[in-house]
Order: sequence, then C-alpha cells, then structure tokens
Amino acid sequence: MNIARTLIGLTILLPAVASAWWNNDWKERTAVSLNTSSAGVPVKETLTNVAIPVRLHSGNFDFIGAKPDGSDLRVLAGDDKTPLKFWIERFDSVNELGVVWVLVPSTLPGTDKNTLYVYAGNDKAPVDTGSTPAAVADAATLAAFHFAEKDGVAADQTGQIKAGAATAVEVNGLIGQSARLAGTPIVWPATDKLKFAADAAFTVSFWLRPDVASGTLYSQGPFKITLAAGKLNVSLGALAVAAGDVAAATWTQVAVTSGAGKLSVTVNGAPAAQADLPRPSPAIDGPVEVGEGYTGLIDELDLAGVARSADYLTLDYSAESADAKLIATKTETPDSAESAASSPGYFGILVKSLTPDAWTIIGILGLMLLVAIAVMITKGLYVARTDKANQRFLKEFRAADDVLKLTGKQYGNSSIYRLYQAGLQELMKRRVGQTGRAPLSGASMDAVKATIDADSVREGYALNAQMVLLTIAIAGGPFLGLLGTVVGVMITFASIAAAGDVNVNAIAPGIAAALLATVAGLSVAIPSLFGYNYLASRIKTITSDMQIFVDEFVTRVAETYGAP
Repeated sequence: MNIARTLIGLTILLPAVASAWWNNDWKERTAVSLNTSSAGVPVKETLTNVAIPVRLHSGNFDFIGAKPDGSDLRVLAGDDKTPLKFWIERFDSVNELGVVWVLVPSTLPGTDKNTLYVYAGNDKAPVDTGSTPAAVADAATLAAFHFAEKDGVAADQTGQIKAGAATAVEVNGLIGQSARLAGTPIVWPATDKLKFAADAAFTVSFWLRPDVASGTLYSQGPFKITLAAGKLNVSLGALAVAAGDVAAATWTQVAVTSGAGKLSVTVNGAPAAQADLPRPSPAIDGPVEVGEGYTGLIDELDLAGVARSADYLTLDYSAESADAKLIATKTETPDSAESAASSPGYFGILVKSLTPDAWTIIGILGLMLLVAIAVMITKGLYVARTDKANQRFLKEFRAADDVLKLTGKQYGNSSIYRLYQAGLQELMKRRVGQTGRAPLSGASMDAVKATIDADSVREGYALNAQMVLLTIAIAGGPFLGLLGTVVGVMITFASIAAAGDVNVNAIAPGIAAALLATVAGLSVAIPSLFGYNYLASRIKTITSDMQIFVDEFVTRVAETYGAP
C-alpha cells in the first residue's frame, strides 16, 4: 500500500520536475493542465483512458509556427517522454482555431498536476498516421460520433457504422462541427456492435442544443430519450423516468447509464434522476435513430458497453464544455520552459533577498495580522449575537402592556436586556407596583435612570473592548513596514558601497525585498481598517439602541407608575 502511494506521489510530481524539451525539432508546445482538485472540478477516483478535447486558439497556440494542416502536432504526457494517442478534429490555421482530442491514460484525483503537452512547429515532421478518431476511444466505447465528416454522413470512430444519409452540419458547433437537424432523424442501421442484451450495462451520452425543446432525441428498440415542452424523459420498456428540464438555445449534455439494477440520468455532469430497472431489463436492439421531430444541434454521441461512473461523466462534461476550472493552457518555448524550471519566480527572489531585520519586521507584522484577525472574528461574532438578542428582546418589550411584567424569557446575549434587569432591580427596591405603594417621584425616576445609564456605559466598554488592537494595527502596520523598508534600503546601499559594485542587478533585489516589508505592513493595515470600520458601525448602532431603550423604559415606567 505504501509503495502504491509513493508511486502515485511520484507520478503527480513528474510534471513539476519535467524540464527537458521532448525534441528540439519542435519549436513550441502548449501545456495543458487538468485540475481535479476541490479548486477545479472535484474528482474522487482515478480515471483511465479518458478522451479530452484540447481547444487551440491564438491565445494558447502559435498557428503561424505550425504547419498549415497541423500535421506536425504531437502530444506528450506530463513526463515529457511518453507519446499519447490523439486525433485532430479541426485545424483552421486561417481563423486560428483547432480541436485536438487526446486519450489521457490516467487522471489522478484531487490535483492540478494532470499535465500533457501539445507540440508543434516542425516543418519537417511527417504525418502521424495514428491520428484517427479510433485512437481516442477507450475499450468500453462501442461507437463515438463526432459529426466531423466532410460529406455529412455521420460515422463512428472506426468509420464502419455509417448513417443512411448525409446530415446538415453546423461548422462552429459545440467543439468542432455539429449535426443540424430539422425534424428528420439520423438513422444508423442495426448492428451487433450496438446491441445490448437483457440486463446489460451501457451508457448513452450526447450533447444537444434545441431550437424548440421537443422531439425524440434517441431511439433504439425499447429504449427512448425524448424531449417534450422542455421536459426530458427516458423510457426503457415499461419503465419511464422524468429527468428534469432542458432549455432551448443552450448546450446541454445528457447521459443515461444502466447498471447494477439502476437506470440513471445525468444532465450537465450532475445526477438528475434514477430508477430501479425491471428484472430482467429488456434487450436493446435495432436501428439507432437520433432526432425524430427534433430541431436543433446534436454533437458528441457516445455509446459505451459499461455504466460510466459519476466522476467520469462529471469530468467528461467539464472537458467537453471547456470549463475553465478544469482545463488550463499556456504556450511555451524551449527557452521559457527552461527558465520556468530553473527560476524561483519573482516572489522567490524577494524572499531570498530579505535581510534579517526585514524578516524581524515581517514576523512582527505577521503576529499583528493574526491578532487583528482574531479580534475581528471574535468581536464580529459577539456583536452579531448581541444585536440579534437585542432585537428579539425589544420586540417583546414593545409588545408588552406592562414593562415590569414581561414573559420571563432570558436574553443572555442582549445588552439591552441587561439594562432592563438593572432598571428592574432598582424598581423592585422601591417596591414599584405593589399594593399601597405611592407612585414614583421625579427624584426616584432620576435615580433609576442614573443607574441604567451607568450600566449602559459599562456595556459600551464591553462592546468596544479590544478595538484598540485594530487601531494599533491600522496605524502601526504601515509605519513598521516603512521602517523595515528604510532599514533594508540602507543595508542594501551600505553593502553596495562596501563591495564597490554599482549596477542594477546588485541594487534591484535588495530594494525589491525591502519594499516587501511595506507591502506586509499594508497587508496588516488594510483588512484591519475594513474590519474596524465595519465593527465600529455595528457597535454604534447597538449603542444607539441602548440609549433609545433607556429613554423608552424610563418613560413607560413613569407613565404607569409615576406620580401624576
């Protein structure tokens, strides 16, 4: 088990340590990263042999340097040594657009290190005869229809399963070219390759962009996927499953899987419906029809002899929809790749050049930031609890007929409730409301109000406690950072004077590192300033509520129990 984990870890690290250029005859490459971590498209299982479309454009690929037909393209794994199977669906050097399908042998879960490289820029490169649609289909794929044929006759990846007639196409479809339907279906004749026995596992997936959200999307024997007034429905024999909504004029991926006694429907990579299959489930045989009564676009129809996993379908959807969270690309040259492999980066240069005094200042600022964050969090929670409890108590107080006879509920977090308790205690000392007691005099009311006011001041102290730490961070952070910068610049110039070396390469790193102290000071002050202003505003509101309550309380007591 430990050995397997070590191997996986080394595999993940391979792209990061790969610095060699695969072949110097190729002058450029596009690095493609698949992010399967929580920051990208979360995938929890290791997936093997997944077909990924890589979209090339002027922003991530040099079409001028490549051959006009793209025949010099090669795809390498993250180790920069292992060739990968690929197929070029589209390569338009004039409009600078291309689509390269790559069969990724393995995608590791929870990492952004799933890397591959698309090489180009070799005028002498021979045509790669292995670049075919069949090259990017895994063993479980029975038929994959990309609708990229020049004659419009839709065929599978092997070219053996062909539609009975040509279909109109949309050049700029989902990925490359897509089929355009106007009510007449695409029909592929019955074949043993697309026959599913009773209880057999299978997956049918495709993309659609309906002009009008109605029609039969897929039909084969007892198995049908239909769209009626925007509602997606799947049926297998007597079993019918409603699977949610599909919007018009929007690309949507639909995948239906059968396996382990369940019929599952996935829409845009997310589970949409599931039902128990009858036993035995009916066999599926006969011609395949797509688009009876349907108007719109269809693309990437895939039939597999297995029930694709949820992670597979999620990754497949994200890859084909060009989700930026999953796929990141960038253009590289031999020089840029070597520089990236050997350079510590700008931030690394700054950290490396920091002097001990700058480290000390930055360390102090780091502690200040931690203290400021702790104060903002604790004080924010305290203020929120107090304000919420105050509003609950005020609601009951203002609804009461007699303010001395509330329901007895406890409001431990309410500062106003504590003021009420203080006032109530003073009134009880004077036996207010008891039979035979004289009404409260003006002097007594003043004494009660003075007591409540004193407690109100104490509550204000509690609300403002530790706020001074934020003011220290706001005022002191930039000055400490400036101190670190000034000292760092002084040391840099002193060292230059001692060495007698006056050039920009000697000065720049030290000064840049010194400025990092100022950045650290501002990084402490800016969030502290925002937090202080927010908390001060909330505290001011609570303080105003307390002052208003004191006046309300005293006034209502005077009305009920005061002397006329």
